[in-house]
Amino acid sequence: MDAAAPAASRGRLIRIIDGTSVAKAGRRAKRQSALWRIHSAFDLPAERFSFFELTDERDGETLDRIPVVAGEIRLADRAYLQPDRIAKVLAAGGDVVVRGKWKGARWRDENGHVVDLVGLLRKARNGRIDRPIWIECKGGDVLALRLVAVRKPEKAAAEARRKARRDAQREGYTLSKATLEAADWVIIVTSLSPKEFSTEDILALYRLRWRIELAFKRLKSVIGLKGPPGYDARSARSYILAHLLMILLLEPSVDELEDSPPALAAA
Repeated sequence: MDAAAPAASRGRLIRIIDGTSVAKAGRRAKRQSALWRIHSAFDLPAERFSFFELTDERDGETLDRIPVVAGEIRLADRAYLQPDRIAKVLAAGGDVVVRGKWKGARWRDENGHVVDLVGLLRKARNGRIDRPIWIECKGGDVLALRLVAVRKPEKAAAEARRKARRDAQREGYTLSKATLEAADWVIIVTSLSPKEFSTEDILALYRLRWRIELAFKRLKSVIGLKGPPGYDARSARSYILAHLLMILLLEPSVDELEDSPPALAAA
């Protein structure tokens, strides 16, 4: 991990926040899209899960659910662009790097005036933005952050526009011009200072978020969480919790085995 992380982050815990789910068993559960949701933290450079919380579909994903370690850098995707919860992470001594979306927040300038985010993207020179931004919280307070945006390569941008069109067609809504324009960009908000972390550093940090997706795949394949557990909610919950405990206990051993020479691993 250290080779991929920017030098400015060395010595700091990088904590990736995300969730995965396991479908509940049974036809009724399937009709209701019922599921077990696993809220998780994946730590770098340790490269392992450090926290799990199990809920059902009624509990959404929140950025501050998992306790903050002072000095950590918390990475999360666009589902976690939650101003009030970002504020709680910052108050607890953490920093954040969170993916944004143009309609995902009430964007403000230093005077509290509304910021047209897509307008900023249109005016961006050299396909990049790195500037202060403020986000309005629910109570009306504003949170001072930093906006980092970079235009995607044409191939990636074209795919993002195709996905936006497919989503609009599938869900039956009219796609706006602004949404298509914003699809060309990676939009990130962060609390990290530009004096310590360059634009490239912020992008490099966010790219590390993919590690948790790989970890989820390993979690479901190694400990057998691919299919739904039993019908009874109590036994299903116990089943999942036991398997999550298993991964917390076994991950260090699995890592050591994977790093062993072939002859030793086969012994």
